[in-house]
Amino acid sequence: MLLALLLAAAAADWVPVRWPWSDPGTLELLAGTPVNCLLLERPAWSAQFNREARNAGVATLGVIREGTDPVAATGEAAELKFTGVVYEGDFSRAALDEARRAAARADLIVVELLPRTSMRLESTDAVLGTFQGVWPGINLADDGSAKAAPTGSPWIDTNTGFLRFLRAMTEAELWLGNLPPAGAVIPLSRYLQAIADAAMVGGRWIVALDGDFAARLARGDAEALEQWRRIGRHLAYWQEHRKWRHCRPYRGLAVIHDVSSGALLSNGILDMVSARHTPLRSIPIRRLSDEAIAGAKMAVSVDPAALGPEQKEILRRFTRSGASLLSAPPGWKFPEIRPGQMMVDKSEVARLDDIWRGVNSMVGRENLGVRLFNVSSMRSELVAAPGGRPVVLHLVNYADYPVEHVTVHLLDKFEKARLFDPDTPPKTLDVYPHGDGSGVDIDLVRSVATLMLE
Repeated sequence: MLLALLLAAAAADWVPVRWPWSDPGTLELLAGTPVNCLLLERPAWSAQFNREARNAGVATLGVIREGTDPVAATGEAAELKFTGVVYEGDFSRAALDEARRAAARADLIVVELLPRTSMRLESTDAVLGTFQGVWPGINLADDGSAKAAPTGSPWIDTNTGFLRFLRAMTEAELWLGNLPPAGAVIPLSRYLQAIADAAMVGGRWIVALDGDFAARLARGDAEALEQWRRIGRHLAYWQEHRKWRHCRPYRGLAVIHDVSSGALLSNGILDMVSARHTPLRSIPIRRLSDEAIAGAKMAVSVDPAALGPEQKEILRRFTRSGASLLSAPPGWKFPEIRPGQMMVDKSEVARLDDIWRGVNSMVGRENLGVRLFNVSSMRSELVAAPGGRPVVLHLVNYADYPVEHVTVHLLDKFEKARLFDPDTPPKTLDVYPHGDGSGVDIDLVRSVATLMLE
């Protein structure tokens, strides 16, 4: 049991990748990367591989999928000396609990990758995960044109809204286990977007290579090796700056919602509002307090009928302080969520427009922390370290080409700005006065950029 507790503590720094090989020689690919945790499917389970990985300081997790006997598979994983097991799929709770007891007896750490609606949000596990995630990127229509978001900019498929809610619910590590679209050959830019989409809101995508990439990498293809090295640099970027993951949303707009009002689903209200780059704070109804909402200038109550008397009084105090509150229209109710559902149904998106229009009208052109220009292909996240400084602005570019001349208008005054990205050394940028706040210009954003402000 002590070993399992020590491993659970170490899991906070695991950088996970799905590993399609059982040959110990492939461990050489990890040199120069921060990858230290490999997920292996049962055909690749090998005692020799586990031994060599352990000697290299790499954790191995045996993936056990639904449709198998999880208790028997857990016993096999223990015999092969895995570090832990991953239960991936839609297991019954009884079967999962029995398998977890078997894992505990064998000192195996457990990671659950379950449907979103089955995640145990109050769990004390070191890792909270799901196999359900959208593949991040600009959503294209059948004719190849970009679909439009409510703001008129291209609609970006993202997991950030869902992960913002999870981050507000738990201190566990958040793992997204979605796979590349079946049969697709994924450009390098899309891998970098998938990594950053999770990382900028404090999660980790479990890197999963498409079949073509894996085959080219295995045979030592020069281009594939260079692409793998760049993936490693981007993973290292987020790992080296993991203190950013302890930052919390900066002022802005608070969205008060819960599981029953769609907080676990993608394409919901958080994703809609984030399209306009409004700094966002997700507040689960059960976490609503004066402290949780402090500093926000505006709030949206997605399901007012779910609020108790104490929570309603918190919002009354919030508005008496001069802040603005938007509540969903009378009688509006989020449709019942189906087991295993991952996204808001297309037929229901139009109903969310009622709330979207209200948010758009309430926010208008007001600066709730930052306003951004020339960022139609991006998503952003504005956060602050404990104590309020430094302030960190993440920009993730979902286009397959760099974006030039990004303008940042900040509500507050800052004196210093440094720009970070995974591919170039940090750079000091000029900060200039803009109204009562500050302005910063960024010449180029390739795939990821982070602005640190003090």
